[in-house]
Amino acid sequence: MTKRQNHIKIRKGFDIHLKGEADKFSLEAKRSKVYAVKPPDFNAIIPKLSVKEGQEVKAGETLFFSKHDPRIKFVSPVSGFVKEIVRGEKRKILSIDILAESKDDYIEYGKRDIEKISPHSLKNLLLESGCWSFIKQRPYDIIANPDESPKSVFISTYDSAPMAASFEYTLKDKKADFQTGIDTLKKLTGKVVHLSVECNSTAYFKDIKGVEIHQLSGPHPVGNVGVQIHKIDPINVGERVWTVSAPHVAIIGNLINSGHYDATKIIALCGSQIAKPHYLKVKTGAQILDIVGGVPKNSRIISGNVLTGEKVTQNDFLGFYHNEVTVIPEGNQYSMFGWIPFARSSVPSIYGTSISALLRGKKYSSNTNLNGEARAMVVTGKMESVFPFDIYPMQLLKECLSGNIDKMEALGIYEVVPEDFALVDFVSTSKVEAQEIIRKGLTLMNEEVG
Repeated sequence: MTKRQNHIKIRKGFDIHLKGEADKFSLEAKRSKVYAVKPPDFNAIIPKLSVKEGQEVKAGETLFFSKHDPRIKFVSPVSGFVKEIVRGEKRKILSIDILAESKDDYIEYGKRDIEKISPHSLKNLLLESGCWSFIKQRPYDIIANPDESPKSVFISTYDSAPMAASFEYTLKDKKADFQTGIDTLKKLTGKVVHLSVECNSTAYFKDIKGVEIHQLSGPHPVGNVGVQIHKIDPINVGERVWTVSAPHVAIIGNLINSGHYDATKIIALCGSQIAKPHYLKVKTGAQILDIVGGVPKNSRIISGNVLTGEKVTQNDFLGFYHNEVTVIPEGNQYSMFGWIPFARSSVPSIYGTSISALLRGKKYSSNTNLNGEARAMVVTGKMESVFPFDIYPMQLLKECLSGNIDKMEALGIYEVVPEDFALVDFVSTSKVEAQEIIRKGLTLMNEEVG
């Protein structure tokens, strides 16, 4: 039975209006010759290889597993041959590159009846198929421990980041798989599944059964699942909450309904440097070149969105958890007298010294310029104005820098992940990398406290 909740409305935040949002039509991307699975995409995972170069693999076959828990496996998105195992410093594994065949041959697990399968068998299926990597744990933003049980599960069907993919569009034909994915998570955990939807959405998400529905309104980061957890079921010391992205819920459901792991998803190709922004059907780990094609010179290609994504080149690959590829101008030019009030009105800003602060609905073609260098953190109140948590963001950042575990815990480190500090990065006059600082703080807490 679905239990409907009141709206979750936030006032603290900021919508960055950028040109280049994807139009709602989709194409099928050219099949990449090479696909890759990148261990650095998975926080706190030390990979142990299951394959060697030249080995033939099927779609869904294990490429590597977690050193700390061999049950957690990471699989190939396509069938083909292991082209290269790319290593970095100290022989760290950076990626496993797969030379793809023209058609995929899948590892088959057989179709399952979600009503009849046991929670134990479900867990084993998700682990064996590689789909367990979709389930992330708060605190720490890491892959969930199969031996632990969460107090609840959270899924957000609304991404409020600039130019983010619309799950209402990308999952419009996946209702059956999405419902099965929800049923899978509910049966696996036996706990409440919270499903958050945008309040004006007309999609089927509001009709999904077996969940508690929460309707969202307000500026970014209202779509962040961390904000939703904070408002609905805050995390206390020793508690665990699981999160799964909406596209991955559908892939889990497809695994149950079809009997194999299909890494296909629809992503947004967006940004002001794209002539006709649109959606593309791709496989996870596809090569960026086959997604973006040619781009203008002096462009920044980002796997993910503009706030939390990763800088890539055309020879790199789509990130495992990314639902967009964004292309915007590179910000490598100085602005003459940029410090003068109202001198820079062509970029989105929250500060009253820019005319753009008065034109909140206008869309801009912004670049990657930081407009300054790192400096001391000064109390301006802007960090707090875009941070809808009952947490002091600047104080938490300072304690993460100092490595004070007790104070980090007291200030709410368990409730946040790097993406929750993306707007702090945007508005901060200090130019410090807040998301990077929070990631290091979470890593320290996980290592020391667990």
